[in-house]
This record gives sequence, C-alpha cells and structure tokens, in this order.
Amino acid sequence: MSPAVAGPIDLAEVALLLRPGDDVAVATRDLVAGTRLRLPDGDVADVPTTIPRGHKVATRGVAAGDPVHKYGQSIGLATAPIRAGEHVHTHNLGMDDADREHEFGTDRRELPPPSAARTFDGYRRSDGRWATRNYVGIVTSVNCSASTARLIADQFRGRVLDAYPNVDGVVALTHDTGCGLVPTSEGAQITLRTLRGYATHPNMAGLLVLGLGCEMLPAAGLLDGLALRDDLAVRTLTIQETGGIRATVRAGVAAIEEMLPGIDALRREPAPASALVLGLNCGGSDGYSGITANPALGRASDLLIAQGGASILAETPEVFGAEHLLLRRAVSPEVGRRLLDRLEWWKSYTASGGGTMDNNPSPGNKAGGLTTILEKSLGAVAKAGSADLVAVHEYAEPVTEHGLVFMDTPGYDPVSVTGIVAGGATVVVFTTGRGSVLGCKPAPSIKVATNSETFLRMREDMDLDAGRIVAGTATLDEVGEEIFDLILDVASGRQTVSEELDLGADEFVPWQLGVVT
Repeated sequence: MSPAVAGPIDLAEVALLLRPGDDVAVATRDLVAGTRLRLPDGDVADVPTTIPRGHKVATRGVAAGDPVHKYGQSIGLATAPIRAGEHVHTHNLGMDDADREHEFGTDRRELPPPSAARTFDGYRRSDGRWATRNYVGIVTSVNCSASTARLIADQFRGRVLDAYPNVDGVVALTHDTGCGLVPTSEGAQITLRTLRGYATHPNMAGLLVLGLGCEMLPAAGLLDGLALRDDLAVRTLTIQETGGIRATVRAGVAAIEEMLPGIDALRREPAPASALVLGLNCGGSDGYSGITANPALGRASDLLIAQGGASILAETPEVFGAEHLLLRRAVSPEVGRRLLDRLEWWKSYTASGGGTMDNNPSPGNKAGGLTTILEKSLGAVAKAGSADLVAVHEYAEPVTEHGLVFMDTPGYDPVSVTGIVAGGATVVVFTTGRGSVLGCKPAPSIKVATNSETFLRMREDMDLDAGRIVAGTATLDEVGEEIFDLILDVASGRQTVSEELDLGADEFVPWQLGVVT
C-alpha cells in the first residue's frame, strides 16, 4: 500500500482521467487516507478514506442527485454530496434511469484500410469455411445421455491421441435439458439452435450425436434439415436402441476410432484473415477493464474487420446504458431497432423475475471498482472497437455477415460464450480483471488480463497482460496489435493456456428458458 504523503501530488501520477470533463478518475494505485491531490484545475483535494486501485476518485464536487461522468458519459447519479478527492462507489453513487437519446447511424466510420493482407494457417472445409481446430464432438440431445457421452470422451484423454497429432481432441458437449420442454417453445428452439450450431461448427471435423431414445429433442431429429458438410464424419447413436450404456460406450468409441485416421490426414494451409469469426467476451471485470483490455480488444477487432473478418459482441444486459453508442454505428434503422427490441425484452424478462437491469454488476465487479451497470456497460462496449454494427442476432443464430455483429446473450460468461460459439466463432478473446478461467471447446479461448497484478498472480491462466497500458509501458494500439497477432497465431494452431489445461467442455452451457413439465 502506498504511504501517505504530506505534499500534494498531481492526479495524473496516481489516477487516470479518461475525458477532460469527467467527474471521476480511476486510481492506478491505492490512495491512502491523507493523500493530497493536485487536480487538473489546480485545486488541491484531500483523500479522506483509502481508495483501492481501480476504484474512482472524485475530481470535483458533485451535488446529490446530479450525474457523475466517466468516459464522458453518465455512470449514475450521486446519492449524497460528493467532494473532490472522495471515493466514489456504491455508498454515494446510484443508477441513472434517464432515457438516452437514440440516433441510428450518426457515428459511422470507415476503418483504415490494412497495410497488408494477413493470413493464418487453417483447415479448409468443404462448405468454404475455415477451421482453426480439428475436434470430434459428442453432441448430446438430452441430459439423460450426458454421462454416457463423458464415458466415451474419457477414452480419448491423455496420450491416446498422440498417434493423431492433427486431432485436437474429443469433447463431450453435455447439458441439463432436452426433455420436458414444449418443442415449439422459445426455450426448446434456443436449445435446438445451440446444439445444431455446435454440430455444424467448422471446428468440428467429426460428430457423434448421442441420445437416450425417448426425449422430446430426439437425436435422430437433431440434424434434420441441416446442410451438413460433405467432409464431416457423422454417426448417431441412442442408448436404448444400442443396448444400454456399456454397449453404447463401446459403439461410440468404435465410431470415433473409425473417424480419427481421416481427420488426422487433414492439413493446415494458408487462409485469409477474413475467414475468421472472432468472439468478444469479458468476465470478472474491474475498474481497468474499460481502460485497458476491452479497448485494446476493440482495436484488434477493428483490425480483423478491416481484413474482412467478423466479430461478435454479446452480453445484452452489459450493453444496457451504452446502447446509444452502438446505435449510432448501426448500418440501418432496422439493425438499431433489433438491438432496442432485445433490450426491451430483457427489461421485461428481469422484471418478471423481480429484478432490474441494475442487478449487475456482480459483487466481484464491485470489489474491482465498478459501481453501476452503466459504468460496466460503457467499458464492455469498448470491445466492439469503432466498426459499424451490421447485424443483430438472437442467441446461437448463425453469423454469416462480415463486420461487427451483436448477439443477444445473457451476461453470464459460460452461457454467453456458448451462444457465440454456436453462432460460428472460431476464436474467442476473453478479457478479465478479477481472473476468469474459462475455456470454450471447440473454439480456442484467449484470456487477456486487464491489470498486471492479476496477470502475474494467475500467470498460468492468462495469455496476455493488458495492464501494461496503465503502467505506461505499452499503448492501446500496441496491445491491440499484439492481440490481433495472437489471434492469428492461435488460429494457426498455437495453444492457449486454457487449451493446455484441457478446459472448455464443462463451460458448454446453453441458455435455458421456458417451462419444464
């Protein structure tokens, strides 16, 4: 903890003022009680109580009921008078429910053209898409087949696949539903769409569809109507028809063993960066998320989109309060209205459960310095860079557009990323301040720490340190370039730390909605 000092120190030495007119700055080190700050207007303010690193310090006085600004935007209303130098957090800052002005397409910008065409080494699929990994997926139609799927996948753990170096693994995609649903309900359709998205994902080189035999979403019907790739090895089994769990495990293992030589014969070849679909997600956010890792990822996303690729922004509850920034980049009023429609759905959905959209941030977010959903959302949308918003999709819908798209997902990380991958993301970048350990097979997950302390403390779980931006040893543009380069390297086969730990099967969590009977 930093010692108290008698003389005033410049605010810029201990905190970041993100916009000239902001009412708060973000502490870059612990500010102990008694610290004297020289503010941008030349005044000196005393810090009355210790302010943790990543939290907000007031740069001017704010009257009770007035908005408090960060990023040049309101992040809430003062619930008590705030003096310059004070800690601004849950004890004196509340929600600002004022309506934001919605404008469609008024801030569209043309991205700078790339200096050179970039490539990665990927697997060409017969439908024209490119894969970054070669997985065999065991897609379960119902929870009743989950244990059997895991038993099959377990037979291919360890050194069993050493003879097949071009096979990245066998993953059992299990879940908690598939029966007791009204087949035409929204919940059933989301489940079906998610399972189909994984079954047809380009990173799947082989597929075993596994059911029980009496479920509402039968295994035999899961693939109905899908245009499966010619080069996708597919088998379907049901436990009841195959003779029970033991017989099904034997049959499933034999089916996958037949697939492995053909999958292993596949070879990587140069592919254009435009073939990549990038998933953008953040979790365990802190006060640095919107300053370091998220905007740096936004720079990387812009670089990919400039190459002709696609990026998927998600987590609808965590754009609430910042949606006006996305609407100004919508390519049409129709695209903008689709985003507003999803937000209205979420307002009704949370109200029906007795909550509000400001139930977020989480306790961990607040411990890291985030106070309101407005503040969290303004930092979260930074992952989207500055590209135009070209489409809005519902959960797990296939993403076919190039450019920045939005997908309606919850903010809960595994559910959100599951939808993004079902939509076709072939690489995911996940930013975290508090420290997340998420993987997302069959797509590799790159984890970027927002601060150097978390990166060093969880070094074996993080791929890149964006905290150097606050330390002044790297710029946003430099870290954005690093993330983009890392995306291409990982797409070419470089393992992420989550892959080294074999994470990503348990994080398959489809969004569940609706009545279960």
